[in-house]
Amino acid sequence: MITLYGYPHSRSLRAAWTLEELGVEYRCQHVALDKGEGRSEAHLARHPEGKVPVLEDGDLVLFESVAICRYLAERYGNAPLLPDSAEGRAEVDQWLCFVTTELEQPLWNHAKHTFALPEEHRVAAVIPTCAWEFARALKALERRYQGQTYLVGEHFTLADLFLAHTLSWAKSMKYRLPETLEHYMTAQLERPAMARAVAQEKAAAEKAGSEPTG
Repeated sequence: MITLYGYPHSRSLRAAWTLEELGVEYRCQHVALDKGEGRSEAHLARHPEGKVPVLEDGDLVLFESVAICRYLAERYGNAPLLPDSAEGRAEVDQWLCFVTTELEQPLWNHAKHTFALPEEHRVAAVIPTCAWEFARALKALERRYQGQTYLVGEHFTLADLFLAHTLSWAKSMKYRLPETLEHYMTAQLERPAMARAVAQEKAAAEKAGSEPTG
């Protein structure tokens, strides 16, 4: 049985969503990051920084959402989350790199200096720079996205999953999205697998007696 260690509203949702798209059976294990559980000896043995997601599949223990989702799509790929061709997979990887290094990072820096870092290490003055960086990355995305249903080819892939998830973060942080990208994001987030993934993480948190909000 696969075990996914996660926390609602975090990057672990990407892994849960991938598992649901693939129809793979798994167990969702809540890690109460808000209560310091990420710094426990047991969890630090899974993830050296005490974060989520972490995936356990037999003897394999993986952290980092891109690595986890790429592995799942390769190992259990009975859905077209990765294209058949090397060229198509390279395009998906291109977008995974762009989303996580260009689009997501300003959002994460904003979050870190708003609530995630210890208060004494937050620098409010960087927030406008984060907004500028995100706007610049969004403009770059718009040069390549012009209203098509999916980023790569004719099917939903990991590129769409990661982009939609990251845009939803931006929306929750009150960043304005162009109408075409908001429509794209909404369409991807309405996939049934996404709803199931959210429900799995919520149920795991409730079972652990630690249902975070936000």
